[in-house]
Amino acid sequence: MAEAFTRWTRSEEQGLCPNVKNPTFNVGMVFYLTILVPLYKYLYYAIIPTIFLLFTKENLVMKLVCLDLEGVLVPEIWIAFAEETGLEELKKTTRDEPDYDKLMQYRLDILAENDLGLEQIQNTIEKIDPLPGALEFLNKLRELTQVVIISDTFSEFAKPLMKKLGYPTLFCNDLDVADDGKITGIRMRLEDSKLNTVKAFQLAGCETIASGDSFNDLGMIKQSQHGFLFRSTESIKKEHPEVPAFEEYDELLAEIKKSL
Repeated sequence: MAEAFTRWTRSEEQGLCPNVKNPTFNVGMVFYLTILVPLYKYLYYAIIPTIFLLFTKENLVMKLVCLDLEGVLVPEIWIAFAEETGLEELKKTTRDEPDYDKLMQYRLDILAENDLGLEQIQNTIEKIDPLPGALEFLNKLRELTQVVIISDTFSEFAKPLMKKLGYPTLFCNDLDVADDGKITGIRMRLEDSKLNTVKAFQLAGCETIASGDSFNDLGMIKQSQHGFLFRSTESIKKEHPEVPAFEEYDELLAEIKKSL
């Protein structure tokens, strides 16, 4: 605006425009600089792009598939560790206990009672392979759209599993580990992390498609535009008949394709 005023002032000095001291001219110039120019910029940079987005929204939405990890792509880590150690009580998972904090404290108490730490669990995880057909399913899915894994597992557990799955994007949590390798606590990325992660993706303009097998997956499944149970328990399927449930990767992939 200062530039425009300078140009008009110079023009007046050269006799090319009315005298800027003229009140009528001043009112007109003020109106132009303070009302018309900002209005034009607002229309050009805000209103017109917004109208464009409204009419092209369907073409601009990014489809994002959000998958659980354990029970969907790899076996349950804690069940594998229970079988390795013979501690049957460690077979309890989020399929059985919907309160994740309560479940993890239960697990940590058992580890402490039996003098077990992170190293022993990691040794078990190294032996775990993806479920049959999981890697092929994941690769086909990644050819179609973006895929992220949202898990309540921990980065200290997940690294060897991510290598075997081709390093997909993973959102998970962290452990507190003492110098002697004992697990002393957990650090959750955020409260109700699966649900809130999906909400964040949606705020970023994504349309989410979610699938999981347990109680702690239901939040992200129901929040998503499309959600599916995969190889869940009969009790969860019975409690939530409104959520489509599948047992085979081909079935799940076909349903996801319909949602893209």
